Amino acid sequence: MADIPPQDKSFSPRAIDLNAFWMPFTANREFKQEPRLLIAAKGMYYTSHDQRQILDGTAGLWCVNAGHCRPEIAEAIAQQAATLDFAPTFQMGHPGPFQVANKLIEIAPTGLNRVFFANSGSEAVDTALKIALAYHRVRGEGSRQRLIGRERGYHGVGFGGISVGGIAPNRKFFGSLLAGVDHLPHTHNLKENAFSLGQPTWGIHLADELERIISLHDATTIAAVIVEPVAGSTGVLIPPKGYLERLRQICDRHGILLIFDEVITGFGRLGTAFAADYFGVIPDLITLAKGITNGAVPMGAVLVRQEIHDAFMDGPANQIEFFHGYTYSGHPLACAAAIATLDLYQKENLFQRAQELGETWQAVIQSLRGLPHIIDIRTLGLVAGIELEPRPGKPGTRGMDCLRRCYEKGLLIRVTGDIIALSPPLIIETPHIETMARILTEVLQELS
Repeated sequence: MADIPPQDKSFSPRAIDLNAFWMPFTANREFKQEPRLLIAAKGMYYTSHDQRQILDGTAGLWCVNAGHCRPEIAEAIAQQAATLDFAPTFQMGHPGPFQVANKLIEIAPTGLNRVFFANSGSEAVDTALKIALAYHRVRGEGSRQRLIGRERGYHGVGFGGISVGGIAPNRKFFGSLLAGVDHLPHTHNLKENAFSLGQPTWGIHLADELERIISLHDATTIAAVIVEPVAGSTGVLIPPKGYLERLRQICDRHGILLIFDEVITGFGRLGTAFAADYFGVIPDLITLAKGITNGAVPMGAVLVRQEIHDAFMDGPANQIEFFHGYTYSGHPLACAAAIATLDLYQKENLFQRAQELGETWQAVIQSLRGLPHIIDIRTLGLVAGIELEPRPGKPGTRGMDCLRRCYEKGLLIRVTGDIIALSPPLIIETPHIETMARILTEVLQELS
């Protein structure tokens, strides 16, 4: 804990007018009554506004995989800002995105060797969906316009992402969304799979629902299926054994593209570069963000199979092949952060380190079984979901109370409803894991 720098002890959240900022995914009125402000970070810890050290159990928001405020990343960003602050990537270029793309394909699953840059996971998802639709069109199969997501899936907050996503509160306020979207059932089943170690054994048959959807709509109308290999934001839902393999087989059989949303699972979360490597299932496109820059600068990307990319490269060489992109695609500062981050992952063998710690992580987190309110624990790699029994008629309140009390005791967790999600930086050590378990034990024993 000595790695936390001293801060101005006189700081108060009341020194700032909190009203102007409409906070995302936050109960704004409640938060602003009792703000939880973080003012510094280093390594595994945040510093709160009242000078307490808060152990980061969530890698910020699933993104700070190499730990906070790494000098190598900060220095790369500062040097880039002083050298080339911005350069367009429309009909122009700068070295950064080419360098990052080459580093990404060095660790990408075989065959995914083209990269399209965005600025977030949401943008990466919308980009991947547009690539899928356009790919079929340029191949003369323009009837393939339907997209298949999954219940309880989270794919960001763009209109494409919430359309294929399956979390009801994220969808219900925003009208009819995209037309031509259907959803697979989710794989979460407490009766069959509670307290499974790693991948549950029940549920592979749920992949066969894709065949039912195909028979309903006809394969020639379906462009792509998008799933998270491990569904993170909806509560760490781990795929049943054989489930992802079955989806791959069905997509291959019917000429449908398979997209893995690895915004959360990418860059070592399961002890491999990507979840596709861990499960041995290679999709056609992979969406990335978060850990690509260690959260230091916003960046997103889509890894694409070469044959998909090459299908667009047919026609006059002077024409734009794909009418899509963002002002900040491949931004110089994001590229500098990404290069430094990818170098850190390699230099410190952080993916391998996560794999080696996985057994300890699982043992310690699973040891919480039997504590009050816990009805399931799910662990894989360095991620965990701890599901709490909801209070009668008050879903989500027990989870939120747990978040508050953990913060008061010095631990940052994430909750989705009554599910605690843990995803620490990959630099975590065994004493940190034990501290997390101790605080969670204290909180759950106190919680009504």
